[in-house]
Amino acid sequence: MAYILLIGNGAREHVIAEALKRSRHNPTLFSCMKSNNPGIASLSEDILIGGYGDLEAIMRFAVSHAVDFAVIGPEDPLSNGIVDALNATGIPSVGPTKNLARLETSKSFTRLLLQKYQIPGNPQFGVFSSLEGIETFIDELDGIVLKPDGLTGGKGVMVQGDHFHSKEEALALCRAILAEHPCVVIEEKFDGEEFSLQCFCDGATVLASPPVQDHKRRFTGDRGPNTGGMGSYSLENHLLPFMEARDAEEGLAITRQVAEALRAETGEAYKGIMYGGFIITRDGVKLLEYNARLGDPEAMNILPILKTDFVDVCRAIIGGTLANLSLEFERQATVCKYIVPKGYGLPKDHPDASSTSSKIDVGNVKDVRLYYSSVDRRAGGLYMTSSRAIGVVGIAGTLEEAEGRAERAVQSVTGPVDHRPDIGTKELIGTRIEHMKRVQGKR
Repeated sequence: MAYILLIGNGAREHVIAEALKRSRHNPTLFSCMKSNNPGIASLSEDILIGGYGDLEAIMRFAVSHAVDFAVIGPEDPLSNGIVDALNATGIPSVGPTKNLARLETSKSFTRLLLQKYQIPGNPQFGVFSSLEGIETFIDELDGIVLKPDGLTGGKGVMVQGDHFHSKEEALALCRAILAEHPCVVIEEKFDGEEFSLQCFCDGATVLASPPVQDHKRRFTGDRGPNTGGMGSYSLENHLLPFMEARDAEEGLAITRQVAEALRAETGEAYKGIMYGGFIITRDGVKLLEYNARLGDPEAMNILPILKTDFVDVCRAIIGGTLANLSLEFERQATVCKYIVPKGYGLPKDHPDASSTSSKIDVGNVKDVRLYYSSVDRRAGGLYMTSSRAIGVVGIAGTLEEAEGRAERAVQSVTGPVDHRPDIGTKELIGTRIEHMKRVQGKR
């Protein structure tokens, strides 16, 4: 038996809870959530509803249930120092300390770390705490990306050509960023195809899960504003249609060097998830950013096909014994499509904005996994909030079949909802393959 504390209340944490409960160790789960996720609650022996900044309440809850270890889902409690607080009570965590979580919480820390330890994958970049020098630096690059130095919920990155076009607009955005954040990181803009590589790390050993491609744009055809992620897919061969094995190997090699650099720089062992957002360019694999936890939605692509006992994985991370573990995944394709309110990502004055508090009916869903995110189960049924509602995951031997399962299931959900029907389809993936060929000069 294992007593485990799970922190988080989204679809990512729902799939983590499911993976933990699937264990041969028959664990008992206790969950701390900002809001009551019905999927997580149904798998938990007891729950605590409260903010992630109330470290004392979380510690009391953990100690009262004599938990063996904690699994931290979202970035906010990591940034607040929940791992440090739990460590002080003798409870270890799958998740980095506040100091090491800077891998995600500080874009400048990560860029400067790669630069100092001469790790490949860095773009040309500059870190600015004022407007001084920004205009000159911008003039040196063909295209730029602006990143606030801090957490932005996955929506803070601004790309030239998408979010702004002129130097004047870039400077205005830098001014706005610096009004709210200590620094702005300006990077060269890469051209290529992105992939997510979620890795398990015990401070010395880094093991990778299958690469996944996320879709940030709100609407079909990669149009509209950036979101937390509208869905994602992975292939049965544990690559992606536009990538080769060496691309995944490059991403893993970078992550392993970063883990070594973190230990050399801080004297601490990174125990948790190192999720690298990478892009395949004409000049090889480049690092876009790191997250210090599993992705949402990408966790829903890898944990359901994890063959290795997830409790064993967590214990190996904490105990520093990942090198002795065989990390195996089923040879299955996965497609995750998020059901969202029609008003998700739209201005508050849009006619569909009121959909964010509406009731939905899941209906008779078959052959898929459902993971609850921002929903509220009341006496009258299931209600959405203002964010993503349910992750629908199709799993099958081929991508086409997995996508078909996910799409059929999404269509059975009724209410003022929306989703991206193109995720995982041959048409959209074909555009990614052609783009990669152009980037690499093959056509």
